[in-house]
Amino acid sequence: MKIKSVDLTISAIRRSQYPEDNKPEYLLIGRSNVGKSSFINTMVNRKNYARTSSRPGKTQTINFYNINDEFYFVDAPGYGYAKVSKTKRKKFGLMIEDYIINRKNLRCVFLLIDFRHRPTNDDILMYNFLKYYKIPTVIVGTKSDKIGITSNQRQRNMIINDLDLVVGDEFITFSSITKDGKEDVYKKIERTM
Repeated sequence: MKIKSVDLTISAIRRSQYPEDNKPEYLLIGRSNVGKSSFINTMVNRKNYARTSSRPGKTQTINFYNINDEFYFVDAPGYGYAKVSKTKRKKFGLMIEDYIINRKNLRCVFLLIDFRHRPTNDDILMYNFLKYYKIPTVIVGTKSDKIGITSNQRQRNMIINDLDLVVGDEFITFSSITKDGKEDVYKKIERTM
């Protein structure tokens, strides 16, 4: 897939603000600090298009990135960041829940998990939530360049087992440094558009 154009169309806080052009949407979700901004920047071939922040929990809206005027990457607020107030966490949770349950344009969720660690309870809860609503999901193991080749398969198996990955869901290792996994993500998008 060749990326010709990228446009941050809207930063939404409610359903009425979502794009109405019926393009396929691919939700990016994961813990704060998992590397969602780096993932977006790598996928769209831009260095700082999605701002990476030294302060986790910075994304507080659902951001719709129009790619090639063909589909959207939908960037949701990260979960699991303790310094965000309980009220805000609940608000983010309800906003994301509403999007996942009710958005007809949603084709697939890319659930980003730090490949260096076991999935957190929040990661497992999110995956179970997606499976409850039968949402096609791809697990993206970010920061895969930080794990040596010899530990790679063990790490992969551990994450798959901890999540109890459902048959049909995919697992892609991804690195914004080496670009590992980038083509696999594009292929998944092309298959589901």
